Amino acid sequence: MAKKKNIPTNNIAYENYIKGYNIINHHPMFAPLLHHIHYVRTEGNLCPEKGWAVITRNGYLHVHPTRRGEPLEWAYVIAHCLLHLGLGHFQVKDDNIKWNTACDCFIAKFLADMKLGRAPSEMQFKIDFAAPSEEKLYNEFVENSIPPSLTGFGTAGDNIGDMVMAEARTDWYGRKTDWEACFARGLSMAVTSAVNVAGGYEPFLGADKECLTTAVKAKNWFISSFPLLGALSASFTIIEDPLICARMDISVAAVNAYMKEIYMNPAAGLDEYECRFVMAHELLHVGLRHQARCQGRDPYLWNIACDYVINGWLVEMELGELPKIGTLYDPDLKGLSAEAIYDRIVCDCRKFRKLATLRGIGLGDILEKDNRDWWETGEGISLDEFYRRLLGQGLLYHEEQERGYIPAGLIEEIRALSHPPFPWDVELAQWFDNYFSPLEKVRSYARPSRRQSSTPDIPRPRWIPAAGSEDGRTYGVILDTSGSMDRSLLAKALGAIASYSISRDVPYVRVVFCDAAVYDQGYMAPEAIADRVKVRGRGGTILQPGIDLVEKSEDFPKEGPLLIITDGYCEPLKIHREHAFLIPKGRNLPFSPKGKVFRFS
Repeated sequence: MAKKKNIPTNNIAYENYIKGYNIINHHPMFAPLLHHIHYVRTEGNLCPEKGWAVITRNGYLHVHPTRRGEPLEWAYVIAHCLLHLGLGHFQVKDDNIKWNTACDCFIAKFLADMKLGRAPSEMQFKIDFAAPSEEKLYNEFVENSIPPSLTGFGTAGDNIGDMVMAEARTDWYGRKTDWEACFARGLSMAVTSAVNVAGGYEPFLGADKECLTTAVKAKNWFISSFPLLGALSASFTIIEDPLICARMDISVAAVNAYMKEIYMNPAAGLDEYECRFVMAHELLHVGLRHQARCQGRDPYLWNIACDYVINGWLVEMELGELPKIGTLYDPDLKGLSAEAIYDRIVCDCRKFRKLATLRGIGLGDILEKDNRDWWETGEGISLDEFYRRLLGQGLLYHEEQERGYIPAGLIEEIRALSHPPFPWDVELAQWFDNYFSPLEKVRSYARPSRRQSSTPDIPRPRWIPAAGSEDGRTYGVILDTSGSMDRSLLAKALGAIASYSISRDVPYVRVVFCDAAVYDQGYMAPEAIADRVKVRGRGGTILQPGIDLVEKSEDFPKEGPLLIITDGYCEPLKIHREHAFLIPKGRNLPFSPKGKVFRFS
């Protein structure tokens, strides 16, 4: 066959190998085995120079990196190696080469009867033996030696066995794999598919037919039987390629909300009920917009906190089964929100950073968006609104059809997502309202108001604040003026202080600047803050002395709240009165705050 121009030989060899791989990947009998295999197609692997491939007992398939073969030949070689695992051929014998050859003979007969692929020229021979099993044929080879025609018969060539016995029987994630059970599941899938084709329930698509994996079955179950997540699951594509999962370091599962893809690693060996649990877990990450709600928190610790909440709900709903490989679940955290759990675990980062999500240790299963713009859909609505709408509609259908129990906490979060979040300035205004109610006004003749032109001789009282209503109407502001605070952030923070103080009739504000030292500005009128303030300091960050100064001040009201404005680069604080934090969006405090946190942008 002539070479194509501008296409290297190695590329043609790789393309043919991938085509052969896809033939086996789409075959229901071999797909369960193939999904647990790890591929090594690099220079210096265990495959001999004149061989095609070798297989290890823990599922590593070492393929010749440069051999030119047709797709049907590669399909035959891959199936041959998989059958060594599925038929339980990895047994220790006195003569491993004769045992390997006996197994190769039975596999060749098996594939010839199936008419799957095409055997390479060096592996084509007349299959003629009367032994009923590999053990019997092995005994014949021991007594009479291997016939010359079978020398170098296997996929390794050169009279070298294609079964490598040296490695332990664990998969590439360190867990034991029952290869015989995988092959039995593949046989069951193949028989079911054949019956369905014969009965007309599904068309015959040959080698291009996609096998119905456990993850696909789980997705179909959500669409047909679980309305809460049915619309969400229908919007996602399931990626079950073990090569892609290995490249992305996904041990079990992960989700990319922007690409609308759920990655399920078949090497995890999940059954259908475990797949339902894992898929529901990933869909809830998307539907509840956990990535958008991170708001400057540590992404990995936030991911862990969300995992605890979701897994608690799924166990309570009895949706699927908790994966046997282990996941984050703690009954003591029942009823807590993700924000509350995060505030707990952030105080012990060393312990919780060692925990593993469904993606792995130190890796979040909520994947980031790529560099392309996936924020908007074709209909002009934001992706955030799209997912919230799908989850809200799913809840409505689920309740109308009475499909099953849903925890109250999950219902509350879904309904809360139906309303857009309040901007930071509105939340800050509500905080001010809690401490500074509108002033009570009374009529007074102390300073009469203007007289009406129609009755100039009749004095009328004017509205004035009630006596004592302005007493204690103030609050303290601890402003971080360290070098890490941007000038625009300082201006925005001071503007917020001034505007809200004026609108709430706060006459004076106690202002303290803090960096490496404390600069007490005393009581300042809101108008003066909005006009111009000379900020002193701009060194390091120490806020605790400023807080202590205000709290111990004799002229500061005992009930007066504190507003701490910082960029988050500060020490842990001890505050003994009502307080709140105002920090830039995308920043995080190095401790668990007891007061409210407002993030401005």
